[in-house]
Amino acid sequence: MFGGTFDPPHVGHLVLAVNARYELALDRLLLVVANDPWQKTASRPVSSAADRLALVQAAVGEVEALEASALEIERGGTSFTADTLQALRAEDPGRELFLVVGSDAASGLPSWERIDEVRRLANIVVATRPGAEDGQPPPGWDWDRIETPRLEVSSTDLRARIADGRPLDYLLTPPVIACINARRLYR
Repeated sequence: MFGGTFDPPHVGHLVLAVNARYELALDRLLLVVANDPWQKTASRPVSSAADRLALVQAAVGEVEALEASALEIERGGTSFTADTLQALRAEDPGRELFLVVGSDAASGLPSWERIDEVRRLANIVVATRPGAEDGQPPPGWDWDRIETPRLEVSSTDLRARIADGRPLDYLLTPPVIACINARRLYR
């Protein structure tokens, strides 16, 4: 699973997702949309979960083995990765679970709720840029590293670009841009 707020999902998310799926030889990779992303809602307004799910669905479209997941939205309440991993484990106790995080999130892992459960339920995989050593879990943690191209694009910048009417070409996929326009988001 690759979870996030995805407000909005951009090409950096997609590049990480397709490369992680390939490098790890995963059958599928769920892009899990947080219902209530507790680490974000305290500091800024977040688009509705329904809007963010629609954007992720538009982003993954027909990309092989990438799936938009509403698991946390359907559960409701605050989104905790431990709960999501438990639900995925309950669906199929024999499946091997991987939690893919970007290097920017890796150093913040100790602040996550019930992180010991997360570590027990899933293989933690950190996606880093080639040659980069930044963004690692704390010493003593078991984790895997994959290198993926990292694009310098952020959802924060994209929301500002949309509000200002600046171009979004090549930063968001055309279906995501169409969904943002149809839902009149970030204006």
